[in-house]
Amino acid sequence: MEYIYAAMLIHKAGGKVDEATVTKVLQAANVKADPARVKALVAALEGVNIDEAVKKAAVVAAPAAAAPAAAPQASGKKEEKKSAAEEKKTEEAAAAGLGALFG
Repeated sequence: MEYIYAAMLIHKAGGKVDEATVTKVLQAANVKADPARVKALVAALEGVNIDEAVKKAAVVAAPAAAAPAAAPQASGKKEEKKSAAEEKKTEEAAAAGLGALFG
């Protein structure tokens, strides 16, 4: 993930996403840069419009985030308790998924 973050930071700052720049950003963050991974990242991003890719990702994520809010309200206390338990499990699963991104 550090490699992607470095590329996004460079792009956001208006720099060119190339091997030397990505390596410098990673080293500034105290990450030992693997030259093969840096080269693969730069090659994968060649010809990609990063702004458009981020915009598309935001559009895809927005409906998924809005879906639980659009769900009808549960009626009755028993259903509310079940709904709260299910919501807690969903939150725990989401947190576990986020942990996989960083570790």
